[in-house]
Amino acid sequence: MTSLLLLLGALGMACCQWLIFCYAPIEESMGITQKIFYVHLPLAWWGLISFLIVFVASLLFLCKHRPVYMRLAKAAGEIGELLAVLTVLTGIIWGKTAWGVWWTWDPRLTTALVLCFLYAGWLMLHGLDFPEERKQKLCAVTGILAFLDVPLVFISSRIWRTIHPAVFTSQGIQMSQEMLITVLCALFAFGLFYAGLLRLRFACLNAQARLASLRENTFANPA
Repeated sequence: MTSLLLLLGALGMACCQWLIFCYAPIEESMGITQKIFYVHLPLAWWGLISFLIVFVASLLFLCKHRPVYMRLAKAAGEIGELLAVLTVLTGIIWGKTAWGVWWTWDPRLTTALVLCFLYAGWLMLHGLDFPEERKQKLCAVTGILAFLDVPLVFISSRIWRTIHPAVFTSQGIQMSQEMLITVLCALFAFGLFYAGLLRLRFACLNAQARLASLRENTFANPA
């Protein structure tokens, strides 16, 4: 299933290139640079979904005390951090054309940057030289607290004045039908690839845990 998801996702993203560069029209004000939007939005959405998985898995770990939930949280957090950084980088490239500057302390951009730092710090906690049970509880609590910035990123353009464009507004969807079809296809294709990546990384962490357990048992009970 993991290989199938990765293959379908890769093929879907390859097909999306035709939609992006041939089917979707060129935006009038920003021109060809606007097409980075079809990469930027899937990165952002699936990055936020990753952090939602971290939040849910951390809650489950605190409730059931099963290490498998912490491994799921770590897998999602690693991928989510990568996607969040790529979201900021593609946003910077887009913003240079749209606003004339590489960076501005816009509420949406600022909260997204803070999110990158929060989960970078959260991932660093996993490398601390603490007793394993204590470290996992600390990571679970901080994983829950870090998620508080996720809804703030999502609603920042609605509660503060921002120059960041909004796709969905009170007036409806602010794009043509061709653009909407393209972005939905990109979201779906990237979602398949993301699911494959998450399953792959989760399986790797489970294998590492089993190897560590076997190593401990071998040293504890030498032949």
